[in-house]
Order: sequence, then structure tokens, then C-alpha cells
Amino acid sequence: MNRPTHSSPPAEISLQLAAGGWHCSHLYYSWDRGVLARMSAEDISAGRIDVISALDPKGSVAPLRLQTSIVSGHKADFSLMLMDPDPLKVDCVHQRLMASPLGPALTPGYSFVSVTEISEYVPSVEDFSKRLLAEGETEESPTFAPKVKGYVDRLVGMNRQRLTPTLPEYPNTCFYPMNKKRKVGENWFLLSKEERNKMMGEHARSGMAFAGKVSQLITVGLGFDDWEWGVTLWAANPEFLKEIVYRMRFDEASARYAEFGPFLVSYVSSAEAMLDHCLI
Repeated sequence: MNRPTHSSPPAEISLQLAAGGWHCSHLYYSWDRGVLARMSAEDISAGRIDVISALDPKGSVAPLRLQTSIVSGHKADFSLMLMDPDPLKVDCVHQRLMASPLGPALTPGYSFVSVTEISEYVPSVEDFSKRLLAEGETEESPTFAPKVKGYVDRLVGMNRQRLTPTLPEYPNTCFYPMNKKRKVGENWFLLSKEERNKMMGEHARSGMAFAGKVSQLITVGLGFDDWEWGVTLWAANPEFLKEIVYRMRFDEASARYAEFGPFLVSYVSSAEAMLDHCLI
């Protein structure tokens, strides 16, 4: 059986994100059991090979980040998280899946398209210095300069992780989209920068309590999707996903100003393990 071949998008239509971040897609699929039941063993076998190839993170045309997960619940059977500077290279994975012999049995369910960025609420070096001074430090203090240098060094790594993230090795993951409210009396965007910074600082401190247990990545859907942000969490234990979401919802930034979309929980796997789990 002849099958189409796929390569990376032509250079002349390759797109870049000017700010230095990456394009990101969360994709969710379900298997149509009725279609699978009517497919030949040959097509299913060939399809498995194509799907495993398309979802190989080390494949020659794979985006820089590709993670497959088995989804818990009926919202989907499996999910993909894809990131690359080139949005067409990200989309190429979806096209390869749909064009494979198993494509007719795939039903795309949900997707979220976004980009990575450095949040406006990340304290600058100047902000960090002002905070030290407000806490009683002086510029002449022997500890002032080392503290500022230490923050500069950490900031470089933190910003690199926000723009070009390395996916953690935790096996449990959860994704949900969210907005900030624009309601009368609860309009996040009418608050002063100082008020927003204060609340986001509280929110960040709540998250820091889960260091070593949970890793988080926030990507921006503004102008790309129906929700403003996408939150991806990875955890060493699924219980930690519940705990961090529960804890952070009490922060004012969430309790008063946040709106949440669907929650999709999944478990990181290889493409082959996903197919075996779904009995394909």
C-alpha cells in the first residue's frame, strides 16, 4: 500500500516567533472503535508504524518538544504537547497522524494553540533590587551585590525555561486553559500594575511550596485561541496535581479574578505504549 511521505515545511514558509519563544499546541484525540473494527489488519499494522514514527520525539522532522500522554476519562484517549519555533513544524505532526492509515479512525477532540513567553510579572533585576532595599538592605551592604548577582544568574535560567522549556520527567500531567475576569467589580485588566504584581507574587509563593513535586509551564493563547492562557502541570505523583490546584485557588488572583476551562489529566507514555493501552 502506497502511503504519503512527509517532511518538514519548506524553508520559504517556515515561520519564527520573533520574541525568541516557541509555538505550542496541546492536541487531544479519541479512537473511533467502529472505524477500527472495519479496518484490515494490514492497515492497522501499517498505521501503528506511521503513528509511532510521527510521535517519535527523536524523529528527523519532529518538533523540538513532543510529548505523548494517555488521557484519563472519556474526554480523549491520548494527547500531544508539541513545541517548536516553527508553527508549521508543530502542525505537521497532526497532519501526519490524520494522513496515516489510522487517520480515518482518529477523532480530534480538543486543541489549544499558544506561545511561550516571559510573564510581565517576573520581577526584573531593578524590581528585585528595590525589594531588597525595602526589606532593609542598603547598596553598601556586603550582602546586597551578591544577592543581586545571584538573582541575575537565576533569572537567565528561569527565562530560558519559560521561553524554550525542557519538559520535566514527571509521569503525571494536567492541562487547563484560563482567563482573567473582565466583570464589573472584578476586572483584572483595570487593576493597577502594582495590585496585579502583589497578587501574582502571592500566587507564585504558593506554587514554590511544591518545588520538587510539581513543574508548571504557562503559555499564552491571546490572539491564538479562545482562552488567554494555558497551564500545563507535571507532577511526581497525581495527588500533587490536586493539592497544588486546590492550594492556589485560594490566592486572590485565582479566587477572585480567574476563570477556568476544562481540566484534562493524562499520563506520559511512548506512542507504542499509548497504542497498546488503547488496544490498537
